[in-house]
Amino acid sequence: MIKILELFGGIGSPRCALRNIGIPVKAIDYVEIDEKAVRSYNAMFKNELAYKTQSVIGWDLKPDILIHGSPCQDFSIAGHQGKATAAAGRINKGKGADEGSGTRSSLMWETIHIIQQMGDWKPRFVIWENVKNVTSKHMIHNFNRYLSEMQKLGYTNSFQTLDARDFGLPQARERVFTISVLNGEPFNFDDLIKTEMRSISEYLETDVSEVYTVTQPSVYNAIGKKGIRRATVIKDYAYTITARQDRTPAQVIDLGGGKYRYLTERECWRLQGYSDADFEAAAAVQKKNGRYTMALYKQAGNSIPVTIFESIFRKIILGETAEREARNGQSTL
Repeated sequence: MIKILELFGGIGSPRCALRNIGIPVKAIDYVEIDEKAVRSYNAMFKNELAYKTQSVIGWDLKPDILIHGSPCQDFSIAGHQGKATAAAGRINKGKGADEGSGTRSSLMWETIHIIQQMGDWKPRFVIWENVKNVTSKHMIHNFNRYLSEMQKLGYTNSFQTLDARDFGLPQARERVFTISVLNGEPFNFDDLIKTEMRSISEYLETDVSEVYTVTQPSVYNAIGKKGIRRATVIKDYAYTITARQDRTPAQVIDLGGGKYRYLTERECWRLQGYSDADFEAAAAVQKKNGRYTMALYKQAGNSIPVTIFESIFRKIILGETAEREARNGQSTL
């Protein structure tokens, strides 16, 4: 049985991935400060131990695999990028993810502290996911320092930008994945099993309420425009699922006759690789905020594509790689 520790765990994408590929898993703990995300997580895995909201700081556990995806707001292009100021209304006052800055993204350093506190025993694999901007000129110093600190702890680091479209999902979502292997060889991302992107039609609902029809002038008037205040029409695939669908930058579905609609909460969950059963379990414990269940949008937007984790775990746990599948005559991209 694989033991995992999920830091900033959201709605449990790694755990869903392990379940989907048939690997027995024990989540020895799950750390998430968003109470509504914890509520969804507990509903999705209700046959196992429920967890209370808690802080990551000072937690001491011994998993086989540690997964963390420190909040991306202070890394993201749409966030603060380390240049924001208090006068501009930015909550991080331009401090980005520097240790001690108090920003959400700086919680990445708590992962380092947790591993340091484990002493001689350490997880074999540490997986960190974040936005592409983590390697930008404003953030690269923190990224490089993270790699350096992990190396001091005995890890060999590898990182690569992965796109959900290469793992079956019709969503253009590019994220940097860093995989650190304890006393091991560099992780070869090129050997991950990839799957052909499925049709967007498989993920869209057919009977959608009119409450999802675009009526806000700020979004409707942005359709077809470029820049941050844009609303892109979905064609072959969706774009990055975000925590809000009803504000720019937005993405919409063309209904014809000059009408457009937003993605539903269920569609956003599907496009992140979650099953309808997962969605329905979470939806049952969340409340609507006006026309939408905003918590479900937020949880999807903050999540990590399940299918990417499936491919990573198939390699590091089951030894299944693209090369091995090719030798066995199975098809990959």
